[in-house]
Amino acid sequence: MDVLDREAAFFFHTYKRIPLEIDRGEGVYLYAKDGTKYLDMFGGLAVNALGYAHPKVVQAITEQSKRYIHLSNYYLQEPQLRLAEELVKHSGYSKVFLSNSGTESIEGAIKISRKWGSTRGKTDIVAFSNGFHGRTMGALSIMDKPLYREGYGPFLDNCHIAPFNDRKALRTIIGKKTAAVIIEFIQGEGGVCPVSPEFADELRLLQQEFGFLLVADEIQSGIGRTGKFFGFQHFNVTPDLIVVAKPIGGGLPLGAIIGSSAMAEILSPGMHGTTFGGNPVACAAGLVVLRELTEGGVMKNAAAMGTLFMDQLKGLQREFPKLVKEVRGYGLMLGMELNRECDSIVKTLREHHVLVNGTNVSVLRFLPPLIITAEHVETTIRELRAALKPRA
Repeated sequence: MDVLDREAAFFFHTYKRIPLEIDRGEGVYLYAKDGTKYLDMFGGLAVNALGYAHPKVVQAITEQSKRYIHLSNYYLQEPQLRLAEELVKHSGYSKVFLSNSGTESIEGAIKISRKWGSTRGKTDIVAFSNGFHGRTMGALSIMDKPLYREGYGPFLDNCHIAPFNDRKALRTIIGKKTAAVIIEFIQGEGGVCPVSPEFADELRLLQQEFGFLLVADEIQSGIGRTGKFFGFQHFNVTPDLIVVAKPIGGGLPLGAIIGSSAMAEILSPGMHGTTFGGNPVACAAGLVVLRELTEGGVMKNAAAMGTLFMDQLKGLQREFPKLVKEVRGYGLMLGMELNRECDSIVKTLREHHVLVNGTNVSVLRFLPPLIITAEHVETTIRELRAALKPRA
């Protein structure tokens, strides 16, 4: 059997696999088993902020693995403490809960919101159309796409989906019973769609009026991806809870909920927990990620390369106005929406050794490692132009 036959034979059929078997990664490149070199604009879906085989990440993983790979969270662990200190330092918040993943952090945020609301007569959770928060039942309860939800109900009660970026509709859904609003300020899976500044302002005003918790889902847009530490920092808002994951573990499973002391006091010992959350090896790798982002200049590079990339993508939009509908995003979280499905463009780029992700049917999503250079941007634009040209 070839590799695709083996996959079909032994796995649950939950992934539409790309017919490409990767042997290794180095920097911003992936190498297939046949030796073909690919420029990675996929970034492990925003996980691989420092690219592949980063020497400091590899060293941190190796050194921590020699000490211990796992301990119960009953024990104090230096890698966890150091990572929490860095998250507090760079976020401006004061407390951290470490988890395994983004969807687990979303579940924790829902629990905190419901617990907080239980003593205030607030039961409702509001989220937004076209959003994506994970695959667990709590996450599915605050999403609206049939592809993810169909056949899994009934979902959590008192969860409501508001139209994204619709200020008028927002006022009809939020009220005195609202415990929390959970939002991606830049929707990722939904096609790299930012909130409008006006919508963010309306959300802030409604929070002042009704006193609900604001939960920022920064799983994809956080930890330097947009050129700022969090995506919400592009807007005039101050969330009560921040949910992060993806790049924070340096490629290993890790997530976090970040909040104030008041938020942390909602839960007492035994009320919430996780066996594997805050794995010490992942925390050691994550510490390298945070330091490279903030002290090593990687986040500044994401902002600079994002500006260059955006300008180049908008140039293609002007060049192919009938094909390219819109270009949007911040930093190195960018999307190009086409006026048709994007699968054929993704395939053509792959044939020319550039890996790009397509999402929401018609959106080319660019989530490269944050260490890319102008040369990598130029290569991507050149190949993208060639892929678009025959279809214009």
